[in-house]
Formats: sequence, structure tokens, C-alpha cells
Amino acid sequence: MRLILADHPISAVKFADTTQLQGTTLLVDQAALRQHLLADRRLVGVDVYIVGPGESCRFGVVFDILEPRAKAPGAGADFPGILGPIETAGRGTTHVLQGCAVTVLDEGAPLATGKIVDMSGEAGAACPYASLSHLVMVPHAVHGVERHAALHALRLASVRASVYLAGTAVGQEAASTEVFETQGPAVARRDGVPRIAYIGQIHSRQRVAEVDEPILYGANTVGMLPASLHPNEWLDGALVTSYSNRGVETYFYQNHPIILALQRWHRDGKVTLVGTIATMAGSDNDDRARNCMLAAQQAKWLLAADGAILTKYGGGAPHADMALTARLCEQWGIRTTVQVEDMAQDRRAESSQLFNYAEVDAIVHVGGIGTRWSVPAAERAIAGNPADVAALAAPQRLDASRLCGVVNQQGASRLRSFVY
Repeated sequence: MRLILADHPISAVKFADTTQLQGTTLLVDQAALRQHLLADRRLVGVDVYIVGPGESCRFGVVFDILEPRAKAPGAGADFPGILGPIETAGRGTTHVLQGCAVTVLDEGAPLATGKIVDMSGEAGAACPYASLSHLVMVPHAVHGVERHAALHALRLASVRASVYLAGTAVGQEAASTEVFETQGPAVARRDGVPRIAYIGQIHSRQRVAEVDEPILYGANTVGMLPASLHPNEWLDGALVTSYSNRGVETYFYQNHPIILALQRWHRDGKVTLVGTIATMAGSDNDDRARNCMLAAQQAKWLLAADGAILTKYGGGAPHADMALTARLCEQWGIRTTVQVEDMAQDRRAESSQLFNYAEVDAIVHVGGIGTRWSVPAAERAIAGNPADVAALAAPQRLDASRLCGVVNQQGASRLRSFVY
């Protein structure tokens, strides 16, 4: 399967009378964007802001962050199952506005436990989103709309805005293109080159998904067993984060660090990327045992993998599910590396692991609650209400786990250590 990402670098985002791409500047007509989004009658208004890289600005609570992307004509649906009909993602040409992001804030989420972005200072230096130009949107739901319906409206607003903005690049010549093409498990074995699979959790059943909560091709994953996906599907709109994302944003599905690295290593002959498996953290012990067993068996018998890289989605129970999957892979002769988030208050490795399997001995740590910054007052803050704006703007102590992208379970973290 062949995916071409046509990259259009963005150096600045500005408001204008017409939405268009002029060179490396994205011009946005606020009124036209609002009209486009307010076709969803569950929304009564949308506030729109522009935030530049390195600006003294904080914003939250973040619902999700996306990179603006749009499929070329005839290349398939944008976000199939959410915006377009259900069809295989990861084929044809996708236009990418590189260097900017659509960031949607949730006015109904509590700031105390919500995720934020800090665009400057030490905290900003650790945040991969601080170098981007953000179109920040605060959609306002109609009074009385049920919470799950308001969240669904946020999700539709996020993908609609992403495609609307990236549509300005369709028909323009890209600055560069990158081709992603792998044959999957049918690829011939190459002497001395390991066959590698990626096993990634896409939801945790610690929190029951809403009936209208699109995660994989528009489905909420309820009743789902581990599913084999082509690597391109992760990059091209098959997946978005759940309503309760922890250390995961859709931006890093679109720019998945692990999958991109494996794709490029495959192209260079360092590894053979045989495929990926999307799985979930279980709701109980039987669910955990079943999902972990099936994911490991797929890696062995469907993908014929020599090695696997595993990541989690959520907190402690997903941590244990990931480790058990890795242990079962090791027992099938598949060498594994797992990526973990430090959740221990005492900052001890023994407390943070939540598992102790001798077989699972290659562990990548991507940061956690033990990293904090004292940040000064921000010159600008954006939130869904005045109280949150004031709280965000004030000097404070920020925990790394509250900052989007700093403790990132998809592999984008800049803070990490390796334990062998």
C-alpha cells in the first residue's frame, strides 16, 4: 500500500478576508471557518485564536491537537468513518500543512486535571507543540446539550477544521513529498534484517467509550479485539484519540514517531516492517488475558515478527496489559521493547514499572510526574472561561504530565531515559 505525504511548510498563520495558502503563509477567514463549523447545530459559537511559536502563551484545556491534512481528489476519504465513508486509509496523496496545528479546547473540562500547552520557557522547550503555529479553537455547545454530544461536536469540529484548512494546499505544488510503502507480512525475509512489528493500544476500557465516540474508523472500540493495521493507516486518518486522551494526541498518530522511524528504517534496509496491531487495555482480567494473548499471537502467526515495539494508552492498567502482551511475545520468541510513563510519586524505578517480568527487559521511559517546572506569568492565556484564563496566565508549578506532548505515549517525548 502506497501513501504519499505532500508537505507544504507553514511559517505563519494570519487572519484574512479569504482562507488560502500564500507561499508558506496560511491565511484564515474567521467568519468562513465559523460558518463551516456551525453547520453542527450542537454548537452555538466558536472562538478562534492564532498562537505563534515561542509566544508567551498558555492554553487549555486541550481536547485534541491535529495537523491540518486533506486528501487529494480520488485518493480516498478524509478521516473515514468520521467525515467520509468507511474505506481503507493510507493510500494515495495527502496534503499536509507542516508546521501548524489545529488545537481544540474543551470548555467543559476541569482545568485542574486537564492538559495544556505552554509555548515558551523551559516547559515550552520540552513540548514538541511549542514550535508550531496553532489555530486554537474554543467551540461553545448549545446550553443543555448532553456532555457526550458536546464532545462529539468537538471531535467533528477538530477534523472539519483540519480538512478545511489543508484544502488550501490541494492543487498546489508541494515543497517536498515522502512516500510510505510496505508490503506487510508478505514481504520476503531479508538475510540479517529483523522483521519488526508495532503493537499499540488505542484505548483503555478503564473508561467506557461513549456510543458516539469515534476512535478507529469511526467506531468506539467496544467489543473490539486486536486488529491488524497497515502502518499507513495510523498516519492517514484511520485513528483519532478518544475523548479522554492521556499522553496521546491525534497529531502524533498523523506523525507517529515509532511508525515513521520504522517506515524509514524499512526503506533503508535496517529492519523489515511487517505490520502493526491496534489493541486495547482490558476492562477486567479476562478481557486483559484475551486481548494480550490475541495480540501476541497475531504478531507471531500473522506477521511472523522477530521483534515488536509496544506502547500503551492510559494509566496503570494499560501499563500492565502492555507488559503482559510483551511477555507473551517473548514466550513466542519475539524480542520486545516497551515504552513506559513514570507514574510513581517517589520517582523510584521499582514503583513506576507496575510489572516485573524478567523477559521484558528493554524499557524506554518517556517521562512522568516527577518532572516539574516553575513557570512565570504568561503574557497571554486562552481557555473556555475567564476564571481558567486567569489561572493559566498566573505563575505556577507545572507537572510534565499536564503538558501536551511532554509525556507522550506515542514516542514524541523529548524527556526520556533507557533502562536495560
